[in-house]
Order: sequence, then structure tokens, then C-alpha cells
Amino acid sequence: VIKVGGRLLADELEGLATSLNFLHQVGLTPVVVHGAGPQIAAGLAEAELDPEDWAQRSSPRALEVVRRVFRRENLRLVDTLEEMGARGRPIVGGVFEAELDGNSARLCGVHTDAIESSIRAGYMPVLASLGETAGGQIVDLGPDLAVSALARLLQPYKIVLLRAAGGLCDEFGDLISAINLAEDYEPMLAEPGLAAATRHKLELSHALLEQLPRSSSVSITSPDLLARELFTHKGSGTLVRRGERIGLHPDLSTVDRPRLAELLTAAFGRPPVADYFERKQFWRIYLADSYRAGAVLTHDGPVPYLDKFAVTGEAQGEGIGGSLWQRLARDVPRLYWRARIDNPINPWYFQRADGSYSRGPWTVFWSGLTDFPAIQDCIERALAEAPTLEPAHSLGGAE
Repeated sequence: VIKVGGRLLADELEGLATSLNFLHQVGLTPVVVHGAGPQIAAGLAEAELDPEDWAQRSSPRALEVVRRVFRRENLRLVDTLEEMGARGRPIVGGVFEAELDGNSARLCGVHTDAIESSIRAGYMPVLASLGETAGGQIVDLGPDLAVSALARLLQPYKIVLLRAAGGLCDEFGDLISAINLAEDYEPMLAEPGLAAATRHKLELSHALLEQLPRSSSVSITSPDLLARELFTHKGSGTLVRRGERIGLHPDLSTVDRPRLAELLTAAFGRPPVADYFERKQFWRIYLADSYRAGAVLTHDGPVPYLDKFAVTGEAQGEGIGGSLWQRLARDVPRLYWRARIDNPINPWYFQRADGSYSRGPWTVFWSGLTDFPAIQDCIERALAEAPTLEPAHSLGGAE
């Protein structure tokens, strides 16, 4: 489900249609929901109606403006898609059932017949965020409310919130690539410098994901970067997931050892050696509440060593591994670890490491280290580490 604000339709129609056409060409069928706020405001001003005056905005003249603007903007997007070879179907009404409650509207039903018919016929449904009451009066719901109601019913794997500015940025203007709501939501909202637009998108994402399975996510990006956000590991916007809390254990006393052993076995395809928990001097252990992701650190030398970074396949699909790494990077800025040279996770490690060195069956990675003697010492320590998993072919993870 892709949400498009009216401003994008006004300013970036061609780029938007190009990205949607790409999704269509690779076999995806997004359900597009658009607003028309700026266009409606301009139309009401031309008709000498005050958009802030509820009586004027709900008058027959105003409703005619709203209907005409939504129909025009919907067809502009569909026509542009058709010119590019994509098959779009305009849906201006008949989906969102609303009722008026004083000076506000409430959405009370969603009908998906037109959406399902479009998809069966191979068309991309393009919906206006326009509701209708039982008496036939139209109501401008806004795309946020429409997308929320649609997502609750369709349970999509992905919701995309498109905006010209792209992904969310922190108070320093740096892109926030991923947000684990379980860990990050309340601290982010408490930041005094959080921009109003960022706060709104964060709250909307939280409301959307609360009603969806854990496997669902929200991507916030710009139209021209939509394909990169959806089809590359690094992405180009902000990926928001419900996630789960990451607990920090200073030692094994609060850790469920059998569950941790199960996690290591699931992540590496083989169990830890029998005396693993007695052999190591554990410094910190990070564990997701579900025990589907964890990081085990020791500190025998001057720099902490990441002895194990283990994430189940299911947790990878939910982005918990990425959240765990972000937590680790915040708490432990200087770090080194090793992985087998044929480890399929190595490309992911290369993106997150400041450097690496390969010898024999191992690649040693480090982060936050710039002094060559310190790097050399970490390399030798990592290569000298005794195996801690039962012999077998490694299936992934930091060993």
C-alpha cells in the first residue's frame, strides 16, 4: 500500500509515475492511495470559499469542488501511468464509507470489491482518499486515515509513505535509516529538536504497525528513490518496524542458557561446544526479548570482542538484526569480530565495518579502530580464538 500526498501529485507527478510503473513492470501490484489537499485548497479559494470554515467547506458548492479536484488528480496520475505502459484503474469512490460527527468525519467501513477487481484484471488500483456517507455525501478523509483503514483490512507486508523530502532525519539533518519502534519510539518523541513532520510520520507509522503483523513494515522515502528503498539492502529512506526490545545482560546470571544455545544453533546451523558457557569470560550479552537475536561480547583485551552475533531467519525478515546492530554500535563504538571467509553474511558486515583482514578460513572485521598497532593486535587475537561451535560447515553469523 503506497500513500501519496497531494503535494507530490502537484510537484512530482512524472517521477512518481515512473517509480510506480517500475513496480508494475517487475510484477508487483501496489495499491495507491492519494490525497489532494493543496489542490482542494486552491479550488476552494478560486470559488471564494474558506477551507477553514466547516460550514463553507461542507456546502454543496465546496463538495462539488472537492469531487471535481479528486477526479481530476486521480485521472492525472492514471493517465500518466498509462502513457508509461502501466495499467492503472481510477477509483474515486465506493471504497471508504464514512459518517459525519459534528464538524468531523469518521471512517466506518472499507469495501474492497473495486480494488480486488482491479488486481484480478492486472490493473494497479489508484484510490482517492474520498469517503461517502450512507446518504451519498462525499467526505475528504485525507490519505493518512484512508491508508490506515485500508491497511487494517488488507494486512499488507509493506506500507510506503512517499514524501518529497524522502526518509526521516534526526536533529542534525542525518538520515535515520531504520527505526525499531519498541526501542526507539519513546526516546525519539522525547527529543526536543524533533521536527513536526518527522514526529507526524513517526506517530503515523506507529499507529499503522500496531494493527499489522510483526512482519509488516513502513518505508518512508521519496518517489525517485522508491525502487532503491524496496530492492536494495542499504535502502534510501527510513525503514520502520515494530521490532522488539533488546535487553542488556552484564553476565549469564539473567540469561536463559538453553534458549541462548537454541538461538546459536538456529543461527549457525550447529550448536555451541559443550563447555561454551564455562569457557568464556562474558562481558555483555544483548538479547531480543524473543531470543531470536543476540550478541555475545567478551573483553579479554583492550578492545571488546564480538564473539557471537546470531539472528534467526525469521528475525532477519523483521529487521530485528538491524536493530540489534544499531544498539550495539551505539553502546560499543570500538569493536572487532571474525567470520568464516565464505560466510554469506559477510557483505552485510563489510557495510558496517571500518576495515577487514582475511587470512586462511577467517575474515576479521573491526569498527571504531584507527590505530594500526591496535588493529594488528585485534587481528591476531581474533585469529587465535579457539572454535566455539561443534565442527560442521558454518551457515552464517559472526563466529
